[in-house]
Amino acid sequence: MRSLNAAGGCAASRVYWVGSADGVTKKEIVRVISEELGLTQQQTKEVVQRTFDSIVETLVREGRIELRNFGVFEVKLRAARNARNPKTSQQVHVPEKYVVSFKPGKVMEQRVQELSEEPGRPAWLDMTEESNALSKGKPAASETKPSASSSQNSNSSRDSDGPISPSGNWG
Repeated sequence: MRSLNAAGGCAASRVYWVGSADGVTKKEIVRVISEELGLTQQQTKEVVQRTFDSIVETLVREGRIELRNFGVFEVKLRAARNARNPKTSQQVHVPEKYVVSFKPGKVMEQRVQELSEEPGRPAWLDMTEESNALSKGKPAASETKPSASSSQNSNSSRDSDGPISPSGNWG
């Protein structure tokens, strides 16, 4: 687990992020920040909400907001296109629309890149990869059969139906 220090970076501290399989909620962010800064959760909730509101208002008014060391949010026009309804295979026209894009800053890119370099991968990465594989119609890593070369060794002490342990460099 990681914690947030008052400067916004990770530090050895008494307050920890405790997310669920769905990620961290605004309520959890408010709890951690309020404990770190010694503010009430109501005060912290107001600051967090005003921050989010300011980001949205700036995007609507200016079309772009750059948060140094975090990233850039930008409103872009997605062109009209023809698509296919996956249920009916019928062609449909999708009109142009405005969307928000996000480009992470250097600090965020570096921190995320460190995930592949850390020993002991966070468990949520495996859950994400598994759900991505399933959404693309591929079997999850835990559902794949051993290769022909590994199944030739019938004297293996590992149960062939048991979980396959990851090995090698995750980088």
